[in-house]
Order: sequence, then C-alpha cells, then structure tokens
Amino acid sequence: MNLEEIQAVKNLFSTPHKIVIVPHKNPDGDAIGSTLALWHYLKDNGQDATIVSPNDYPEFLKWMPGNDQILNFEKENSQAKEKIHSATVICTLDFNHLGRVGQMTGFLEAATADFIMIDHHQEPADYALITYSDVKMSSTCEMVYNFIEFLGDTDKITRSIATCLYTGIMTDTGSFKFSSTTSRTHRVIADLMEKGAENTEIHHQIYDTNSADRMKLLGIALNNMVVVEDRHTAYITLTQNELDSCNYKKGDTEGFVNYGLTLDGIKFAVIFIENAEEGIIKISFRSVGDFSVNQFARKHFEGGGHDNAAGGKSDLPMFETIEKFRKLLKDYKTELS
Repeated sequence: MNLEEIQAVKNLFSTPHKIVIVPHKNPDGDAIGSTLALWHYLKDNGQDATIVSPNDYPEFLKWMPGNDQILNFEKENSQAKEKIHSATVICTLDFNHLGRVGQMTGFLEAATADFIMIDHHQEPADYALITYSDVKMSSTCEMVYNFIEFLGDTDKITRSIATCLYTGIMTDTGSFKFSSTTSRTHRVIADLMEKGAENTEIHHQIYDTNSADRMKLLGIALNNMVVVEDRHTAYITLTQNELDSCNYKKGDTEGFVNYGLTLDGIKFAVIFIENAEEGIIKISFRSVGDFSVNQFARKHFEGGGHDNAAGGKSDLPMFETIEKFRKLLKDYKTELS
C-alpha cells in the first residue's frame, strides 16, 4: 500500500462504519484466520463489524477466537443479506474476484458500500476503492498484519488477533515450508508469538485432530495415487462413493494433494474430488519449481490461484476429466521435464 492509500484507510476508519468482512467460498485457514483477525481489530477500535462467510468450513478451524460470531450465508441467509445491504464498508479477504463467493456474488455486486480488498492471488479484479494486492506474500494473514502495521497499530494486536494470524500464515505456508515463506514472514510469526499466539497449541488444533474416518479416506486417496513418471506428475482421485464410505465432512481432504509432492522427482501434484451435489469435479493443483499451476488451472480448468498452488473444476465426469488431464500432460513435456 502506498502512503495515499494508507491515509485513505485511516480517514475511512476515523469514523464509525457498518463493516462486513467476507472470505471466499469454502474458506480455508488463511481465509478464516484473516477475517477473524481483522474483525477483532476493527471491533476493538469501535467499528460495527460482522463476518459473513459464503458457506460452512471445516471443524478444525472452528476453535479460533470469535468463530461463533461468523454468519453463514447459506444457513443465516436473511441476517447475512441485511448485513451486506446495510454495510458502508465491505472488506474482501483472500480472494480478488467477486465470483469467488458463490451465491453471495450478486449481493456483493449490488452493495453500495465502499470495498477494501486484501489478497495475494494473481490478477485482481478492479472492484475495490482500496486494493492491497501482493502476489509475493505468503498469505492474506501476513498482509493483514502488514495492514495493521501500516495503520500504526501493531501495539493493538491482541492474543486473539495473533492466534488467528498465526493460524492462517501457518496453514497457507504448509507450516512455513513453501517458497513464499520469507525472513519477513518469520519475523511476523515471532512477533505474533510474543503477542500471545501459542504455536504448539495452534499446530495441535489444526493437524492433530484426525478422525478414524479421515485416516481411512487418506488411505483410499494414497491407494488411488497414480504416478506419471515421464511428466514428473502424481495425481489422486476420490469419487463421491469413496467419500461417502468414510463419512466425509468438509475439510477431510485438506492437504491430501501435497502427498504427491513428497515423492522423489515429482514436481506436479493434483487431486480430483467428485462433488455429486454440485455436479463437478473439484481439483487442487500443487507444484514445485517454476511450473505455474495458476496458468495451468486458468487455461484448462476454470480456476487459478498462485504459481505453485491453485484450484479449478471440471464439469465432466471423473473418467473424462482424468482422460482430459492425461492428454494435456502430453503438451507439457518441456515444462515438466
């Protein structure tokens, strides 16, 4: 953010507003962590703030302070619509195109509020009064820390804010192992720990609460893994029947795609998950090195994200989706050699 934008935010927040904070559909740790952290900060500074999530999110994220105050657009529709309609400021976090909020899209497009975007994904849309976009950032949570710092308020970061920000940075960096993790990221994490974030407890809440059903599903996923050696690619498939056999709950497949990248020589990993309710195959892409899964997802599977982590979807059945994917791999011999 430049000085003019920082001053504009200061001027905006110098008076009370009705603020709605929105993460993307199917929010992950970074989306929930960043929205909760900003919510705490704004509430602590006298603003009337509300988080409206487009839909539900995994149980392993629901322990964070303030979680019980989040409105679910699908389940609390009337109340959520009223909040959006009456908002004077809407903050969109961890996404940069209004199409990423599912059924909420039309309501945000019709809103009369001023928009603030905080996000680290590529190719941001031009809908916000103030846009803080940086694709080099590890996470939106690190950007929210910077946002608070720009406003001169790091001394106002409470234990609750620190906990939420730590959680989002940790999850979006793969526990600080992804290339987006910088020395600055570690300095931010150190400050959050000094401000009360308990790293051991946060790791436990996110990673050490597996159910027997989830472990069985992981076993099925790994058994389904296919390695395409000449393209240094590994992919996993999970059908709706396989999900149902393990009593699938939202978030159970979180992180499964990363197992492919743990194989020696693999630089491109993908997971295809059937969603019978929506009639699509949901796809997650991961890579190491300079192979851009963001470009791959945008070009072939109506998706996008980051160079090394992206998502997409297919309207074809599973078999045809995999057939399409394997044919596409033939066109990427140079990039994946």
